[in-house]
Amino acid sequence: MKQAPIPWEERPPGISSPVWRYSKNPIITSGGHPGRNGIFNSATAAYDGRFAGIFRIDNRAIQMNIYAGFSKDGINWDIEDKPIKFEPGNTNNLHSEFQYDPRLVFIEDRYWITWCNGYHGPTIGMAYTFDFKRYFQCENAFLPFNRNGVLFPQKIGGRYAMLSRPSDNGHTPFGDIFLSYSPDMKYWGEHRLVMKITAFEQSGWQSTKIGAGPVPVLTSEGWLLFYHGVITTCNGFRYAMGAVLLDRDEPEKVICRSRPYLLAPSELYERVGDVPNVVFPCAALEENDKIVIYYGAADTVVAIAFGYISEVIDFLKNNSL
Repeated sequence: MKQAPIPWEERPPGISSPVWRYSKNPIITSGGHPGRNGIFNSATAAYDGRFAGIFRIDNRAIQMNIYAGFSKDGINWDIEDKPIKFEPGNTNNLHSEFQYDPRLVFIEDRYWITWCNGYHGPTIGMAYTFDFKRYFQCENAFLPFNRNGVLFPQKIGGRYAMLSRPSDNGHTPFGDIFLSYSPDMKYWGEHRLVMKITAFEQSGWQSTKIGAGPVPVLTSEGWLLFYHGVITTCNGFRYAMGAVLLDRDEPEKVICRSRPYLLAPSELYERVGDVPNVVFPCAALEENDKIVIYYGAADTVVAIAFGYISEVIDFLKNNSL
């Protein structure tokens, strides 16, 4: 089936950045959804001539869960009323204290969902679906504590590959990005450091912690990964978005990484919310050279930004650490 065109809006006059915001942001809010406190940090993918999404929704008791949704245009979404109910996949351990910050990717013959799963602390939950009707939960990928589990969309060297950020059980005032491999999506090992936080004087916006964002995009020059970086200010954490180019065959090797950020909180919906000053990228859709990035804003709403892949790569080459 022919894929629906991705959402798109051309760069506004006077904007020189390789990434620019949608003029009608935010695209998803909790308004009109009774009992929901916030909808943010969510994932999307092309599916069956339209788009499917896995959404983080916090209710008014601030219980965190993930829900499925669908869209014809990638902007206007119908989100289901009840959270995803999992069936046993390669495990009967369906225990979960919370579920949040999902990612979504098609690999081989099915869609894989990864999320921060509550199992005696945060770890990387995993599940798959063929049709977004039935969902099969698998073993947690790692021991607690870990967040930001992001799968590559294809095998590398005959193995599945996932990025993650080992953490602690709290708000994690530290964090680097690691890569792990698996032969079967159940057992993970061969852990490799990809990149660390920066020294404050080198690139302050990513000096506290970093974490993988959307599923990496394979380009002619390597894997393009958008990620979030955090700085600790006198007013707390601030989350911004950067990008890095990783080697195609050995993605633990960094080719170039942005010194300046690509997008940081500046709009009201990014600065004001349950957690102020947050731009948190979680998903991306591509079409030829175009890319649309979905990000959570202020841990409250979903927004999108646009760019050209080639321009982002040029930006990285010219503004690299």
